[in-house]
Amino acid sequence: MEGFPLIAIAVGLLYLAALACIYRILLTYRTSQGAIAWIIGLLGLPYLTVPLFLLIGRNRFGGYVKARRMGDESLTALLNRFEQQTTSIPAPGNDRFQDELQVLCKLGRQPFTDGNQCTLLRDGEATFEALFEAMEDACRYILLEFYIVRSDRVGQRIKSILERKLAQGVEVWFLYDDIGSAFLPRRYLRELSRAGARVASFGDGNIRRRRFQINFRNHRKLLVCDGKVGFVGGINLGDEYLGTAMDQDPLRDTHCRIEGPAVSGLQLAWLEDWNWASDELPNLDWSAGEHTPGDQEVLILPTGPADSWETCTLFFLNCINNARSRIWIASPYFVPDFQIMNALQLAALRGVDVRILIPETPDNHLIKLAAYSYLVQASQAGIGIYRYQPGFMHQKVVLVDDRYAAVGTANLDNRSMRLNFEITAINTDRQFVSGVEQMLEEDLKSCRLMTERDYRDRSILFRLTCRAIRLSAPLL
Repeated sequence: MEGFPLIAIAVGLLYLAALACIYRILLTYRTSQGAIAWIIGLLGLPYLTVPLFLLIGRNRFGGYVKARRMGDESLTALLNRFEQQTTSIPAPGNDRFQDELQVLCKLGRQPFTDGNQCTLLRDGEATFEALFEAMEDACRYILLEFYIVRSDRVGQRIKSILERKLAQGVEVWFLYDDIGSAFLPRRYLRELSRAGARVASFGDGNIRRRRFQINFRNHRKLLVCDGKVGFVGGINLGDEYLGTAMDQDPLRDTHCRIEGPAVSGLQLAWLEDWNWASDELPNLDWSAGEHTPGDQEVLILPTGPADSWETCTLFFLNCINNARSRIWIASPYFVPDFQIMNALQLAALRGVDVRILIPETPDNHLIKLAAYSYLVQASQAGIGIYRYQPGFMHQKVVLVDDRYAAVGTANLDNRSMRLNFEITAINTDRQFVSGVEQMLEEDLKSCRLMTERDYRDRSILFRLTCRAIRLSAPLL
């Protein structure tokens, strides 16, 4: 009996911790289903759920928000100055189109800038060729930020170029995500550091402000050279995008090369992330706005859990709700919440051509099973869900009518909507939009249209499994 008071005290402290977690959930959680699931777990199994919540339960990246608010005044000034830039947003037909794009500017705190030249890169081979060329041509600095970096042939080629450029006096800042690049050898990073590169991990950096917020990922993939040329899209640094990793088919993915004022938008997003990870603000070139290599209007839209709103969710809702003739979305992960699914249904019911391209063979089997559970809702509303057959389709592309297209890193799942730092380039140029349309039409030729029978004709065990996994969507 002597140990009983200690046990009682421990249990009491545990429930106090659970109540503290519930208090935080009630104040900050953005989805009722996620909040209810955590509260039930905290009350029923606090000894398991309390530590789990502390590790992965938060949906607001408080440390990043604090770093942003306490950041150097020069960073704030750069953000404010770039946000206040104006451009003539095209308004074909009526002001609704202009209003729709102004919403995106307010979401990302960045303007549409004109005078850009964007090149659509439709596969890994074209992307890496362009990345290598841009790095080789860099004269002042190279900024890299990638979710996954591998020490394979592509990774070694990147390192070789960076080491050579460092020897020529070019500065290099190398930011990676510690979860996405968990298998990147420390030797790779040490050798880059010894060559003179500044290397930082998004997860490990600023650990004093991080406070166990390990559920957040920096899912962005971008490169900026000299402040003049930038890249953004779904391609990480690895051989799998060339089909040379383990003799597998290459990942089907899309990237974008940008030259012009919009590169400053990429650079600003990188600078905020670097400031968080290292407490440093490199002196960069912001004169891209003085050069107008093209005539395309582009908006860079960074989104993430440090935003005041659910910026990524609102981006997709804005696209879907304002689509007039079509909304085509390519995403490797299709686990939409009720807001996105309802918006897709309403779009289809009002006559919009709604098509969702997802892979037949994803890298997450749970995601594939969850997607089956949406087939009945989708088919009955007239939403076309197409499974890409020749391997893993990893691209993240949105096409709205013939008015604008987006290429970036955001998926149609809870993690991109609420937990990941993502970034997207939105382009209103008709020629660029036409190129995206042709690319997706080619992809659709390699797709199989799913119907509700693909779900209804399966066993009851299969359907129950799909529904159960769908319920866990906030954790996938």
